[in-house]
Amino acid sequence: MLRLHTRRLQAITRLIIFLLFSQFAVAERAQQLSDAALERTRHQVTYNGAYFRIDYPMGDVPAHYGVCTDVVIRSYRALGIDLQQLVHEDMREHFALYPAKRIWNQTRTDRNIDHRRVPNLQVFFSRHGQSLPVSRKGKDYRAGDLVTWMLPGNLPHIGIVVDVMSEDGERPLIVHNIGAGPQLEDVLFNYPITGRYRFAVD
Repeated sequence: MLRLHTRRLQAITRLIIFLLFSQFAVAERAQQLSDAALERTRHQVTYNGAYFRIDYPMGDVPAHYGVCTDVVIRSYRALGIDLQQLVHEDMREHFALYPAKRIWNQTRTDRNIDHRRVPNLQVFFSRHGQSLPVSRKGKDYRAGDLVTWMLPGNLPHIGIVVDVMSEDGERPLIVHNIGAGPQLEDVLFNYPITGRYRFAVD
């Protein structure tokens, strides 16, 4: 009986240790994405949404150009994650689930641009990450979250939540590119939020 009790205690201890290490790994991964996003703000980037033919996989537009999605793509690249390849492969297998035909009249995938479009990323993150409830409470957002908005003129936008808080301490700041290159700004609730996601940080 004592031996059985000891084995149970050992099993519970191993489970607790596993859960603690798992939580640490999740927090570390989210922190890495936050750090990678903050690092993007050190780069001089001209906002340019032109179509470029790029390499595949791990292709990128010229480093001095970029849009909001490129902040996300390049931040994940720092973690060894290639959204170009991941989005392309998922769209190739499940093209009808993506809005490419409805919005851009595409009849097939385009690995040069598909991953650089916010609506495609929203579908991908919903399918392969977590789609979280949209909240008006800043405390609900954590470093590594991905937030999408609809800007005036029906322009979809995306940014990364980082581990820097607003001056009043009420909400985390966002790294995004809305036209002036990658910036760290207090804009979480400046525009209507259309989605909140976590990908590869859980």
